[in-house]
Amino acid sequence: MRVSTTQLQQLTIFTTVLTGGGIGTMYYLQQKKFIESDYHGLALQKLEACRAAMESLGAPPLKVHNIHLTDRNNCITQHTAQLKIPVTGSKTGGYLYTSSVRNPNTNRWSLKQAVLQIREGQTIDLLNHPPTAAQT
Repeated sequence: MRVSTTQLQQLTIFTTVLTGGGIGTMYYLQQKKFIESDYHGLALQKLEACRAAMESLGAPPLKVHNIHLTDRNNCITQHTAQLKIPVTGSKTGGYLYTSSVRNPNTNRWSLKQAVLQIREGQTIDLLNHPPTAAQT
């Protein structure tokens, strides 16, 4: 059976487009899963509640970027979740390093670590930061 070069080219283009679309869809769904997760939401709530951290970034507005899926700091298992969430404000940006644990009895996530590391080198521990007047 002979196949023409034109048919092979069409098959190659179709396969490439189909594969690219599948990879793009999987990437989008994985990012959506992270954003909708409790461990991601808890970390962002803690960041937004820390006035010093938000001021350091120049937020609001706070922009939360996609998680780098190949970064070794991002590791989720059935009972633990570690994330490195890229965030930016109007002044600067940085990474929100988080660690969460799932309670096996209640099946709820609790935040064990939330540290904002700003590009300029400043580090703010969101769990042990003194509360501001708005938080008390």
